[in-house]
Amino acid sequence: QVHLVESGGGSVQSGGSLRLSCAASLDTASNYCLAWFRQAPGKEREGVASIWAGPGLVYYADSVKGRFTISQDNAKNTLDLQMNSLKPEDTAMYYCAARRRTSGDGCFYGRYGYTYWGQGTQVTVSS
Repeated sequence: QVHLVESGGGSVQSGGSLRLSCAASLDTASNYCLAWFRQAPGKEREGVASIWAGPGLVYYADSVKGRFTISQDNAKNTLDLQMNSLKPEDTAMYYCAARRRTSGDGCFYGRYGYTYWGQGTQVTVSS
Protein backbone atom coordinates (compact mmCIF):
# COMPACT_ATOMS: atom_id res chain seq x y z
CA GLN A 1 0.00 0.00 0.00
CA VAL A 2 1.39 3.38 -1.05
CA HIS A 3 0.62 6.19 1.35
CA LEU A 4 1.59 9.83 0.92
CA VAL A 5 1.22 12.64 3.44
CA GLU A 6 2.29 16.22 2.75
CA SER A 7 3.36 18.79 5.30
CA GLY A 8 5.22 22.07 5.49
CA GLY A 9 2.74 24.38 3.83
CA GLY A 10 1.93 27.78 5.21
CA SER A 11 1.77 31.48 4.52
CA VAL A 12 4.81 33.52 3.59
CA GLN A 13 5.59 36.86 2.05
CA SER A 14 6.75 37.22 -1.50
CA GLY A 15 10.42 36.32 -1.71
CA GLY A 16 10.23 33.97 1.23
CA SER A 17 10.91 30.26 1.41
CA LEU A 18 9.10 27.11 2.40
CA ARG A 19 10.10 23.49 2.46
CA LEU A 20 7.41 20.94 1.75
CA SER A 21 7.81 17.36 2.81
CA CYS A 22 5.96 14.26 1.76
CA ALA A 23 6.13 11.18 3.92
CA ALA A 24 6.12 8.39 1.38
CA SER A 25 5.50 4.77 2.23
CA LEU A 26 6.94 2.90 -0.73
CA ASP A 27 8.13 -0.66 -1.09
CA THR A 28 11.10 0.29 -3.25
CA ALA A 29 11.58 3.99 -3.85
CA SER A 30 13.61 3.53 -7.02
CA ASN A 31 10.68 1.76 -8.65
CA TYR A 32 8.54 4.86 -8.42
CA CYS A 33 8.32 8.23 -10.03
CA LEU A 34 7.60 10.92 -7.45
CA ALA A 35 6.30 14.36 -8.17
CA TRP A 36 4.83 17.55 -6.82
CA PHE A 37 1.74 19.04 -8.38
CA ARG A 38 -0.20 22.12 -7.46
CA GLN A 39 -3.63 23.51 -8.08
CA ALA A 40 -4.94 26.99 -7.49
CA PRO A 41 -8.68 27.69 -7.20
CA GLY A 42 -10.30 27.80 -10.61
CA LYS A 43 -7.21 26.53 -12.36
CA GLU A 44 -6.06 23.22 -13.77
CA ARG A 45 -3.71 21.06 -11.78
CA GLU A 46 -0.16 21.52 -13.00
CA GLY A 47 3.02 19.60 -12.56
CA VAL A 48 5.69 21.37 -10.54
CA ALA A 49 8.57 18.92 -10.42
CA SER A 50 9.28 15.21 -10.58
CA ILE A 51 12.11 12.87 -9.77
CA TRP A 52 13.41 9.43 -10.56
CA ALA A 53 15.62 8.74 -7.56
CA GLY A 54 17.63 5.97 -9.23
CA PRO A 55 19.81 8.19 -11.41
CA GLY A 56 18.74 11.40 -9.70
CA LEU A 57 16.85 12.55 -12.77
CA VAL A 58 14.64 15.56 -12.13
CA TYR A 59 12.27 17.76 -14.10
CA TYR A 60 10.91 21.20 -13.32
CA ALA A 61 8.16 23.32 -14.71
CA ASP A 62 9.51 26.47 -16.33
CA SER A 63 7.62 28.57 -13.83
CA VAL A 64 9.60 27.19 -10.89
CA LYS A 65 12.93 26.35 -12.47
CA GLY A 66 15.79 27.91 -10.58
CA ARG A 67 13.63 28.55 -7.52
CA PHE A 68 12.39 25.11 -6.47
CA THR A 69 14.39 21.99 -5.76
CA ILE A 70 12.92 18.52 -5.55
CA SER A 71 14.74 15.82 -3.64
CA GLN A 72 14.16 12.38 -2.23
CA ASP A 73 15.56 11.13 1.05
CA ASN A 74 15.24 7.37 1.16
CA ALA A 75 16.64 7.17 4.68
CA LYS A 76 13.82 9.35 5.96
CA ASN A 77 11.30 8.10 3.41
CA THR A 78 10.45 11.60 2.33
CA LEU A 79 10.02 13.57 -0.85
CA ASP A 80 10.86 17.22 -0.37
CA LEU A 81 10.34 20.42 -2.26
CA GLN A 82 12.47 23.38 -1.28
CA MET A 83 10.77 26.52 -2.51
CA ASN A 84 12.74 29.74 -2.59
CA SER A 85 11.95 33.20 -3.92
CA LEU A 86 8.27 32.48 -3.65
CA LYS A 87 5.85 34.53 -5.68
CA PRO A 88 2.12 35.19 -5.23
CA GLU A 89 1.48 33.05 -8.30
CA ASP A 90 2.93 30.09 -6.41
CA THR A 91 -0.11 30.17 -4.16
CA ALA A 92 -1.87 26.83 -4.50
CA MET A 93 -2.61 23.52 -2.89
CA TYR A 94 0.46 21.37 -3.32
CA TYR A 95 0.16 17.64 -3.73
CA CYS A 96 2.68 14.87 -3.49
CA ALA A 97 2.14 12.14 -6.05
CA ALA A 98 3.63 8.83 -7.06
CA ARG A 99 3.35 6.19 -9.73
CA ARG A 100 5.21 3.04 -10.59
CA ARG A 101 7.92 3.62 -13.11
CA THR A 102 7.75 1.74 -16.39
CA SER A 103 10.54 0.70 -18.71
CA GLY A 104 11.96 3.65 -20.59
CA ASP A 105 10.20 6.09 -18.30
CA GLY A 106 12.38 8.95 -17.11
CA CYS A 107 9.66 10.09 -14.68
CA PHE A 108 8.74 13.31 -16.42
CA TYR A 109 5.68 14.57 -14.54
CA GLY A 110 3.65 15.09 -17.70
CA ARG A 111 4.23 11.75 -19.38
CA TYR A 112 2.02 9.36 -17.45
CA GLY A 113 -0.78 9.74 -15.00
CA TYR A 114 0.03 9.57 -11.34
CA THR A 115 -2.01 7.07 -9.40
CA TYR A 116 -1.14 7.77 -5.78
CA TRP A 117 -1.85 11.11 -4.17
CA GLY A 118 -1.50 12.83 -0.85
CA GLN A 119 -4.14 15.05 0.72
CA GLY A 120 -2.31 18.25 -0.13
CA THR A 121 -0.81 21.13 1.79
CA GLN A 122 -1.70 24.77 1.25
CA VAL A 123 0.92 27.31 0.25
CA THR A 124 -0.04 30.96 0.31
CA VAL A 125 2.31 33.70 -0.81
CA SER A 126 1.33 37.29 -0.14
CA SER A 127 2.49 40.27 -2.15
